[in-house]
Amino acid sequence: MLTKDLLRVSRRGGGYRPQFTDEGDVRLAARVLGVYQGHVGRTRTELQAALTDLERGADDFKLVRGFASLLDREATFETRAAVDPERTRDVVFGVAAERGVVTDDDRAAALATAAERLGTTPDAVSDSLYADREERQVLATFDARWEPDELRRQYDLSLAQTALFDATEVRVRTNDPKAFVSAVKRLRLMYEIRRTEAGREVVVTGPDALFRTSRRYGTRFARLLRTLVKTSDWRLTATVDDRGTERTLELDADDLSPPGTDPVAEPAFDSGVEADFATRFRSLDLDWSLVREPEPLESGAHVVIPDFAFDYDHAPFRVFFEIMGFWTPEYVAKKLSRLADLEDVELLVAVDESLGVGEDLEALDHRAIPYRGTVRVKDVRDALRRYEDELVAASAASLPGEVRPDADVTTIAALAAEYGVSEDAVEGKPFPDHERVGRTLIRPAVLEALAGRVEAGMALADAEAVLAEEGITDASAVLSRLGYRVEWEGLSGGTLHER
Repeated sequence: MLTKDLLRVSRRGGGYRPQFTDEGDVRLAARVLGVYQGHVGRTRTELQAALTDLERGADDFKLVRGFASLLDREATFETRAAVDPERTRDVVFGVAAERGVVTDDDRAAALATAAERLGTTPDAVSDSLYADREERQVLATFDARWEPDELRRQYDLSLAQTALFDATEVRVRTNDPKAFVSAVKRLRLMYEIRRTEAGREVVVTGPDALFRTSRRYGTRFARLLRTLVKTSDWRLTATVDDRGTERTLELDADDLSPPGTDPVAEPAFDSGVEADFATRFRSLDLDWSLVREPEPLESGAHVVIPDFAFDYDHAPFRVFFEIMGFWTPEYVAKKLSRLADLEDVELLVAVDESLGVGEDLEALDHRAIPYRGTVRVKDVRDALRRYEDELVAASAASLPGEVRPDADVTTIAALAAEYGVSEDAVEGKPFPDHERVGRTLIRPAVLEALAGRVEAGMALADAEAVLAEEGITDASAVLSRLGYRVEWEGLSGGTLHER
């Protein structure tokens, strides 16, 4: 973005149109680049004087200042002084207070005395005295990311962003609405998606819709344009508050193109609440996989993109999940009503209790999860358990009344994978041909054979090797079933003893 004093717009016909550059401005962009490149090692005052000369010969001084504003961010300025400026001032002002300085000769004498105390020359003292002032700082390095034409395109994008800063609403159609909405959510902007005859339209509400205009919100609002211009086909219509006058700004893919440099990466999640929840949920060994920003859902004339979806690992079943923790209660209440209109969709909603939308939550019954500060994984787990119980029951009903594995030794987990169900669905079934030992199923004949091969006094490692020959990995449960305990000998191993 540029500062608002550098905004160049046309209000012809009541519109609000940024005055973009054209091919003829590439030469001016190159000259501004050249000024910066040619002033490395020189002071900011000298750099500014050269830019002022360039402004005098340009058709629009704001364009020169706009290019310079962008390039200034690529420049590094530093203080260069023989003596630290703050220390120099302390000594010089101290000498001046002692001696009194009225004439030029008095000043020269004070500098000479200060130089003696600082161990340097009077000229070095004079040069160092205000060397840390902004106008005296030196352009140390300049490494621009852009060639002249890229600088021109970056300027156009920044100009459009500045024009959008005072927008109260933006309506966008794009061939990649999901990517655009993802950016909207990461920037924590209020939005809704409408279905129109021309396709889906993303409506983003600007900062003026809040109780007071927020500069931070307005900046985020303008930054959306970076994501939009990276798509190949888009159209934007914005309502702009131009000093109390409502104007319409229209842009499309022909107006702007990416400048060739990627924007600063956005955070992966919309908020810390979501990031915290995702981390804690994924650390658990549950039968649900967490999906970030699943497919859009249609709600009447609107479209909703939930924050997450939970996919059940053992059946094609999905539960959507939305976390609401910011913006006005009115906005949240409206969004809750959109979610309530969804048909044939399983949905959980977590809402910050401080928003005061209790009545709207009651309409969602068990699907509503109030939270304060952080979303408790246990609450979400309990809500998912309602679905899981039904899924497990359905899976169990699809299994035979009695499960008779072909293998002499198998596990609950292996059987669940074989039948494509959860382990809970398998556990409740009878196994007439096998004995369950822990979570392992073993034919009685195998257990009898093991009883003859395992004996008291045997090293634990040797006993585990015997069990492994039969494909048994849960040694502790089987050894206990055979009537043995382990007497440990430090950390190196142990010996079997009868229980």
